[in-house]
Amino acid sequence: MASYDLTPRIAPHLDRHLVFPILEFLQERHLHEDEQILSSKIELLNKTNMVDYAMDIHKSLYHAEEVPQDMVERRVEVVGRLKALEEAAAPLVTFLQNPNAVQELRADKQYNLQMLSERYQNFASPMNQVQSRIWLMHWSLFIFFNHDNGRTLIIDLFNQDKYLNAIQTSAPHLLRYLATAFIVNKRRRPQFKEFIKVIQQEQHSYKDPITEFLACVYVNYDFDGAQKKMKECEEVSVPRKYAWLKIFFSVYLVLAEKLNLNYEEAERWIVNLIRGSKLDAKIDSHLGTVIMEPNHPNVYEQLIDHTKALSGRTQKLVNQLLEHAQAQPAR
Repeated sequence: MASYDLTPRIAPHLDRHLVFPILEFLQERHLHEDEQILSSKIELLNKTNMVDYAMDIHKSLYHAEEVPQDMVERRVEVVGRLKALEEAAAPLVTFLQNPNAVQELRADKQYNLQMLSERYQNFASPMNQVQSRIWLMHWSLFIFFNHDNGRTLIIDLFNQDKYLNAIQTSAPHLLRYLATAFIVNKRRRPQFKEFIKVIQQEQHSYKDPITEFLACVYVNYDFDGAQKKMKECEEVSVPRKYAWLKIFFSVYLVLAEKLNLNYEEAERWIVNLIRGSKLDAKIDSHLGTVIMEPNHPNVYEQLIDHTKALSGRTQKLVNQLLEHAQAQPAR
């Protein structure tokens, strides 16, 4: 469904050549008109060095054998610029290709950054590091969702504090992919509880059917709402093969019948289940229902969660500054 298309939010964090597979996917799914996709491809290519590809698409869109003169001139410009870049990067490439020179690198990342910065003006500021993490996460989507173990690996990467902080700060739409990975993955259940807190905290900045589905089930205990969101999840391209989502609700609806429990046994079983899972819930025997109270953390709990690692990060930053200051006289 076009309304859930994240391309406008993802594309700014990708190299232009990585946007093309997304446009190809949108074209295959017929989410937009073919002419609109082809026009977008040409517009995207106009600011890249992929001039030959742009010429081919121009011929396909306009059914012509000739291309505009500005494309021909652009091709000459691109070839000249590529040669200049090769010459500029030659010293660093030579360094990396020299085994003896590479041995100068150490396990100390700060030393390596300082040494490379002095020789080749290659230094990443903290802000650049955050931006690099955001780019890495966007780029990695192409790998993780085409790898047999990708749904586990994406959790291991995205769920690290420094990457999760980058998501919450600048790219909350990536929560969709992390949520999907948690839904279809049973190996990373211990981290799932903390991730639900993130979903709850970020509902004001980003939500879609997948994150709302998790919020309905694990935060609000709104199973009617979860059923509606589950149907919408199919429109956001959640594969049907993960049918256990549907089974999830079927279990709730036919639980007592399948377990062959009478009313008193079913009630006693549910009471033990509530106690064991430490849920804030109670049974209304008169109405025959289970009442589950949503668990909304107060502002103080959210503040503690956001700042619990602040002391360690501050100490790490101080150590880096001290190391940098001590290295200054050695120049």
